[in-house]
Amino acid sequence: MAKVILTHEVSGLGIAGDVIDVKDGYARNYLVPRKLATPWSAGAEKQIDALRKARRAKEIATVEGAQAARDALQSAPVVVEVKAGESGRLFGAVSPADIADAIGSRATVDKRRIHIAQPIKALGEYEVKVTLHTDVTAKVAVNVVAAK
Repeated sequence: MAKVILTHEVSGLGIAGDVIDVKDGYARNYLVPRKLATPWSAGAEKQIDALRKARRAKEIATVEGAQAARDALQSAPVVVEVKAGESGRLFGAVSPADIADAIGSRATVDKRRIHIAQPIKALGEYEVKVTLHTDVTAKVAVNVVAAK
């Protein structure tokens, strides 16, 4: 097992500043090359403390902002226009980036924080989960319509 420090949030592992144990290959071949984590060392403890302190200071201020963004997102459905065939089947699938672009005017949302349960491959209404903060999530109604 390898001990690494997360530099970004990784779904299922933790958030930036967490020290975790993962398998050697996962750390060497996935986390470190993508700069999602750095190898742990004794000198890195100061960096970890600085990350945690900065995260705590941001967390307090962003909870209120995240709750306001959640209310704005849940107030009305998000409309995504995509190319579709006559039967209502899409040419491809709706991606989190497409949803983030459609949300853009209401709130700033990172596409990596949008979780789609099943791939969206047909016209209709769907519900996706958007993680705005570690404690605040929004269930956003997405209306997929054919582009004109």
